[in-house]
Amino acid sequence: MSKKILLLSAYRSDSHASWAKWLTRNLVADWRVLELPGRYFRWRIRGNPLSWLDELPELLHDWQPERILATSMVDIATIKGLFPQLAAVPVSYYFHENQFAYPQGEGQHNSVDPMMVQLYGALAADECLFNSDFNRQTFLTGVDALLKKLPDCKPSSLSDRLGKKSTVLPVPVNSVAAGKKIPGLIVWNHRWEYDKKPESFLQLLQLLKAQGVDFKLALLGARAQKIPAALTHIRNEFSAQILVDAMVSRADYEYWLGAAEVVVSTAIHEFQGLSVHEAVSAGAVPVVPDDLCYREQYPEALRYPPADTDAAVAVIRAVFSGKDGCLPQAAVTSSADAWRQWLNHC
Repeated sequence: MSKKILLLSAYRSDSHASWAKWLTRNLVADWRVLELPGRYFRWRIRGNPLSWLDELPELLHDWQPERILATSMVDIATIKGLFPQLAAVPVSYYFHENQFAYPQGEGQHNSVDPMMVQLYGALAADECLFNSDFNRQTFLTGVDALLKKLPDCKPSSLSDRLGKKSTVLPVPVNSVAAGKKIPGLIVWNHRWEYDKKPESFLQLLQLLKAQGVDFKLALLGARAQKIPAALTHIRNEFSAQILVDAMVSRADYEYWLGAAEVVVSTAIHEFQGLSVHEAVSAGAVPVVPDDLCYREQYPEALRYPPADTDAAVAVIRAVFSGKDGCLPQAAVTSSADAWRQWLNHC
């Protein structure tokens, strides 16, 4: 008989939705899924028990889960207190991100509330799962740093306790078939937001142009209604190089990934980097900062010192000139089997 699993996802962004779809389509279980839209972050992370206050009792009326799989946006400690039927159900708490290592954007106010939701959730969970070791380490380090700021009446060795029930289990990659490569094609398939640092990407392109490098651009990825200044600059300065500039269909997205020679990241925040994983699976060479999750994923020769556009350009030029043959192959491993093992043992 299939195991009964309640999946709770309080912020249905693209990557969270892709993860939930993969699990429910590829792991045989009796899944019941509750998700909330990926908007109003502060309200979502603090208010999800209220949002599900009526929906959860209806779902639990004639169905009892054997396991809860909740994202770290879910206030699972409060949910267990509000719904006695769930109090004794084992919880796997999944960290797509952690608020201890999330860079603050312009105009955002600092608040300890999101950190506390995740800390209490981790304490209430039977196991904590992270999509990268970088995510796990920054969470545990962040817990220690927070406790040092608190005045008194606080537990000791909290990160050690949490570390003992923490493991790394990446989101499975939706592999993309390699296509016919377009010489010199660079793909940007990230969100056009502050944490991906598009301003650094603009500087990189300007340096490539100044050095006379022949390149083309596929500008993909989500963009907000307010067009980022960096994207406007890129459109104006590199219109002759741009082959596509849009949020395209999945089929077209896979075509451009398959055609790209290089995928670039200039991110200052990345816990797993699924967009780079997908491009690499299609045969694009990653050029990424020597930082964040990238250190555990890609060879040193493909990583450049953070914010060092000269070094990034040097790696790109090596790829375009064919010298990348001497570079270690970038590997993307699927965690599908690891998730199947998780299901068998949960």
